[in-house]
Amino acid sequence: MVNTGTKAKTKKRLGRVVVLTGPGKGKSSSAFGMVLRAAGWDYKICVIQFIKKESRKTGEQMAAAKLPGIEWHCMGDGFTWITKNPEQDKNNNRKIWEFAQEKIKSGQYDLVVLDELNYAASYGWISGVEIADFIKKEKPAETHLILTGRDALPEVIEVADTVTEMVAVKHAFEAGINAGRGIEF
Repeated sequence: MVNTGTKAKTKKRLGRVVVLTGPGKGKSSSAFGMVLRAAGWDYKICVIQFIKKESRKTGEQMAAAKLPGIEWHCMGDGFTWITKNPEQDKNNNRKIWEFAQEKIKSGQYDLVVLDELNYAASYGWISGVEIADFIKKEKPAETHLILTGRDALPEVIEVADTVTEMVAVKHAFEAGINAGRGIEF
C-alpha cells in the first residue's frame, strides 16, 4: 500500500516476462512450478503448448485439470524434429501463435505460459522480432508471461525481465533411459 497522505492506494502488479531456455532439463517443469505457485494465489492461468500433441496426456496437464483457474491448450503436432511435414508444422505453429496472442491480449489471465514457443522461433516459424514487438506493444502490463524451449532468440532475451538457461550436466536419456512418467511427462 502506498500512503498518499489522505487515501491509501493499491499498487498495480507489473507483469514479468520470464524466459526459460537452454539444453538442460527443467524448462517446462520450472514454468509449471510457477503455474502451481500462481494457482495457490488464485491467479487465472492459461498454458499454451506449441509442440506437444493433445493426444499425449502429461502429468502436469492432468494435475492442472484438477485445479480451478487453469486453462490448458495442448496444440502441437508432436516432436517436430522428426517431422515428415515441416510446412504443416510451420502453419500450425503460426496458428498457435495467433491464438496465444489473442489469449494474452484479452487481459483475462494473470499468468500465461507459452510452452516450447522458443522452439518454434528457433526453427524460423515465428520471428524473434515479432515476439519481442508483441511483448513490448501488446502484452497487458499486469500479465505475467513465461516462454520456454531451447534456443531462445536474442530479441526475446532482450525484452525479458528474467532469463534462466538450463545447462545439461548429465541426462538419463544419454544412458539409454527413456522418458519416465512423473519425471518427464
